[in-house]
Formats: sequence, C-alpha cells, structure tokens
Amino acid sequence: MTADPTDHTAQPELLEVTETITAVVRGIVTPEQTVSFFDSSFGLLPPAIAAQAAVITGPALSLWGTDSENSTEIEVGFPVDRRIQPDGAVVPGRLPAGRIARIVHRGGFDTLGVTWGRLHTWITDRGLTPAADRWEVYLTEPNPQMDPADLRTELNWTVGQS
Repeated sequence: MTADPTDHTAQPELLEVTETITAVVRGIVTPEQTVSFFDSSFGLLPPAIAAQAAVITGPALSLWGTDSENSTEIEVGFPVDRRIQPDGAVVPGRLPAGRIARIVHRGGFDTLGVTWGRLHTWITDRGLTPAADRWEVYLTEPNPQMDPADLRTELNWTVGQS
C-alpha cells in the first residue's frame, strides 16, 4: 500500500499490532531543529545499541508526541530485540500495542503532512477517534543522491472508538 499526496487510490487499513521494543533518543524540537535532531540521534543510536549486544530488528522510526505552538515531543530510534539500559541520550522506548490505522506514503518528507491529513480524515470518516500515539517508519533510507519520490514512509496512528 502506497500513498502519494496526489494519488488518492492508495487506502489506509486498520490493523492490530503488538508492542515493539525500541531504543530511542527523546527530544523536544522546533521545526527548524528537526533535521539536525534526526541526524544527531541516528549517529548516537547504532553504537549505543551494539554496545549492549542488542540487535536492530527493523527500519528507523520516529514517535511523535504532543505538539505545542513552537515545538514537538519526538522519539527517534530503532526497534530492537531486547530492552536496553539508558546510555547517555539513548534510552529504552516502545511503540504501543493496539488498533492502528496505517498508510504508506510515497514521496518526500515535505509532503508527509498531506498524507497524515488523509489518514486523519479516513479515521474520523469511519467513526473512529485518532488517539495520541503517531509514528513513522522509514521504509527506505534517504540519501543525498536519491529522488525524494522514491522514499516510502509508513504512517501509523493509534485509534479508538468514537
């Protein structure tokens, strides 16, 4: 399932997911700090995970928390095979179990907001309530030489009944 902001044929789906153990770096960032926060976090995570003999079990992810007028709570990390011990900025985390709505966005990060909006509308149109937990899974690793249109990002949003 893919979603391009201009392609309205891709459809979200409802799933039940189990809890995922993660190793993350937490922060409160402004929009201007987001890219540097991601870059610095992804530099810290692999060595800290490896130092504890934990294994990264999937692609990079981010869990988005409460937004304020100027900043957002965020966790950036990886799923891992066991709970890690805190190591400086790298701490244990988790993605929640439960019912989620999911869609896969195809395209650059600058258009993720459009797809998040589509997912929100899809959830509420079905009489469901978007819950607090939202996360992205980066199915393709970005690099400077790639075409942003080739990026795929899984968007996940916990849902409850209205």
